Amino acid sequence: MTPLPLHDVLVVGGAGVDTAVRLPSLTLPAADSVQVPAIRDYVGHTGNGVALGCHALRLNTKFIDFIGADPQGELILARYRERGLDFSHLVEASGTRRSVNLIDPQGRRLSLYDGRHPDTLRMPREFYLPFLSATRHAHFSIMGWVAELYDDAQALGVTVSTDLHDWDGTNPHQRPFALRSDLVFLSTAALGARRDAVMGDILRHGRARAVIAMAGAAGAYLLARGDGGVRHFPCAPLPRPGVDSNGAGDSFVAAFLATHLAGEGFDVAMRLGAIAGAYACGCHGTHEQFIGAAELRARHAAM
Repeated sequence: MTPLPLHDVLVVGGAGVDTAVRLPSLTLPAADSVQVPAIRDYVGHTGNGVALGCHALRLNTKFIDFIGADPQGELILARYRERGLDFSHLVEASGTRRSVNLIDPQGRRLSLYDGRHPDTLRMPREFYLPFLSATRHAHFSIMGWVAELYDDAQALGVTVSTDLHDWDGTNPHQRPFALRSDLVFLSTAALGARRDAVMGDILRHGRARAVIAMAGAAGAYLLARGDGGVRHFPCAPLPRPGVDSNGAGDSFVAAFLATHLAGEGFDVAMRLGAIAGAYACGCHGTHEQFIGAAELRARHAAM
């Protein structure tokens, strides 16, 4: 049997379809209807963003997930054929995951995710293990079934990253991902004054080499093993007007991983992540455009 090619990154979970609704404000009026610009569907969700972002940065990327046998699933498959992304999937009877993104004129968003996939969903080991065995690094999205892959990843010596998104530091769903990943990304949205404490808790009780907290226009924060404390990195200048912040965090993660897997330090990865995140804010839709490797490096050299 011919062995599978070695991938740089295996992204596990996180494909779906976003419906983008542009609003004058994220505070909705008490009205029966609101006139809005054209409502559009995009292939999105976090695993999709990290996978396409890594692919755009010339990493050999593999993506696996569940999708439905439905129009949204067909939209995903067509998108990946168009982009040349290596995607393998299993069909889930409950359908393809959906979300509705409400977006204001400044590009800020409120995302409404459906929870259609059952809690009992599990990916068969015979499906995922050949891919996990043939990758340098895995990025785990925080679907419940993905946590079942940690034992195999660590037995194989595959490093793992994850994005906890707006974790509050206490929700038990995200905690296994926080404590069993080698690189942990999260948003500061629900942390407030507890940001440094939560980052320290992840590092102290888990296996992470570094914790990265993304704060949008306020930049990002890094706590790495051996550092004296949390360090702040500013956001990068927007190369074009900001119209939609959807997907900026996923682009940050993809650029950070590409830099890290190239053997460069965390400081460089933080700066390149910020550049990629800023670039993503300049296009409508969740994951419609990604910065390429040459432009990423050129923008970094010009800073």
